[in-house]
Parts: sequence; structure tokens; C-alpha cells
Amino acid sequence: MSTENKIRIGIIGAGNIGNVHANEFSKLGDDCVITAITDLNLSRAEEKAKQYGIEHVIATNEELIQRPDIDAVIIGVPNQFHAPLALQALAAGKHVLLEKPMGINSEAARQILNASQASDRVVMVAHQMRWESVAMQIKEQIDRGELGNIYSAKAGWFRRKGIPGWGTWFTQMGQSGGGPLIDIGVHMLDLALYLMGNPKPVSVFGATYAEFGPKRKGIGTWGTPDWDGTYDVEDFGTALIKMEDGSTLSLEVSWAVHMDTDNSEFIQLMGSEGGASYRGGKGKLLTEKFNRPIETELHRAEQDEGERARLSRHFLECIREGKQPITTALTGFTNNLVLDAIYESSRTGNEVKLNWNLN
Repeated sequence: MSTENKIRIGIIGAGNIGNVHANEFSKLGDDCVITAITDLNLSRAEEKAKQYGIEHVIATNEELIQRPDIDAVIIGVPNQFHAPLALQALAAGKHVLLEKPMGINSEAARQILNASQASDRVVMVAHQMRWESVAMQIKEQIDRGELGNIYSAKAGWFRRKGIPGWGTWFTQMGQSGGGPLIDIGVHMLDLALYLMGNPKPVSVFGATYAEFGPKRKGIGTWGTPDWDGTYDVEDFGTALIKMEDGSTLSLEVSWAVHMDTDNSEFIQLMGSEGGASYRGGKGKLLTEKFNRPIETELHRAEQDEGERARLSRHFLECIREGKQPITTALTGFTNNLVLDAIYESSRTGNEVKLNWNLN
């Protein structure tokens, strides 16, 4: 494919997640080209530009978004900036691939959703777990009706000692929007709702706890701590989510917890005809035949290219074909709406009804 026909990409954020996107999209050189990159730390952007052969290092987000030689923008920055940058990019006519969570809260996500519905641009949330090999195999069986009616699910992710970047934006509510619920819980919430068939959540009862972070315990290896910073988010969250169709989802996540855990993400799906179990990239299908329980194990292919590769190609495909991505702005808004309700339920001690008003 000639350079003129390639999708031209600009990356906002040259940190860990920006590096992941740069690495994946640089492998798709037949279909796209990373034209520019920017970061508040310009030296870091320059380093990534050199590493991946990116032609332009741009001084500001605004300048990158306004460039006429960019078709799509990838946003990989702290959560509080997701909505402002996505809105700017859509106003400039750019396609948007947005890191999770879509917004720092449901109001920010609502703004993105409304802007996306008024635009003909692709807005996609980077929930890569939907493209994980075993999760895709489970989804295929669900779509074939093998599980029947999925009436309940359990999902979660327990990290025993994994608080990221203590004192940085990760652990400050005003910049992150929350702790493990909005960091890793949003992945499990998104994947569970997707596998359940995207039922509409209508109410939430939840609770959050901060038993480790304020004591500077439970520190993980992701990010560099800032001991002059603050910690005002949860390190454990739990919730029961009820759907309009009567199904339920139990969600539990932690950055730090005293329990026997392998630190792996998990989902249990309970259906009328069968069930499915997903844990740490492995899975099982479960049913009953001839009055006996039957299990079928699921594994990744040995040469699996990975979920990030499939996610990246899907984004480019949606741009070229003008179709909606699997992870739409509506799914991103749904996730934010549920997360906000969990935090509100924890504050009030009451069940919270979800507000689906988009105005």
C-alpha cells in the first residue's frame, strides 16, 4: 500500500501505554503509519520517535490534533485528560482510539458519547481483553447458543500487592477517577457485559475500601512512587450489578489484599445450557451430558499474535470500512456509569439506580 493510502496516526502520550500502541501499530506498516507523537516530557517522545521511526515530535497535544497529515489520534494519558482530548480530536475530524476508562467519570464519558454520535468518525475504547484468544473462543460458543441464557456472572481481578505509582496520578481521585475499580475493574466489567450479551445495567449495590494505600502498604512494581504525593482512592472494591433483563453480575477487584490469589483476572459465566470459566488466559466450557458434568478446556494458540495486535487491526478496519467498533463509545459510557454508581453506593450505603439520560 502506498504511503498516500495509509492511515496516518498521531499518538498522544509516550509513557508505558503509549509505547504499547506505538509498538503494535508500527508492526502494521502496510496499512498505517505513525506520523507524529507528543508527550509533556518531550525527551520521552523523542526517544519513542527514534525507536519507532516516527517522523514528527510535536510540542503540544493541540498542535498534534490539528495537523492535517493525521487521520486518527491515539490517546494514552492520565484519565482526567481523556474527554478533553477526545472532544478536541473529534472536533478536528479525527478518528479516536481511547485508552480505558473512556472518561474519568460518567459525565466525561457522556460528553464523548454525545460527540461521537454527532460525528462520522470512529471512536473506539481500547479494551484489549475482548480480543484475548480464549475470551474470543468463549464468545464464539455463546453466540452459537451453547450457554443458553446467561443469567449470572462473577468477574474480578485480585492483585495481592499491586498498587501502581503510589502518590502519582494513579492514586489521586481527581486525576484517575478511582483505584482498582476504574483501573483493572473496568476491564473485567467490560468483558463480562460483552460476554453476557451487553445487557443494560439498571442498579448497583457496592462498597469500596482503602486499607493498604493510606498506610503505604501493598505497593506494586508498576510506575514510580511519589512519596510526596497523595493516596485518596480505594484499594478494594466489590459490587452486585443488576440488569434490565434480570441477570446479575458480581464484580470484585483489588490492588492489594490479604488473600490466596494468583493475581489473575477471572470470569465465571452461568448459563441455562452451559457455563464458561476464564482465568489468566485459560478457559473451560462446562455443561451436563448423560447426567454427568462435562468440561472442555480452552487454550491460546501457540503462535497467537496477541489481543493488542487484533485490537489495533480492528481499529484500522473500522476506519477503512466506516463501521462501528466492537468497543463503542456507548460501551465506554456504560462502564463509566456503572463505576460511578459503585462509588456512589459505597458513599451512601444504598442501592443506586443508573441514570441513562444522555442530555
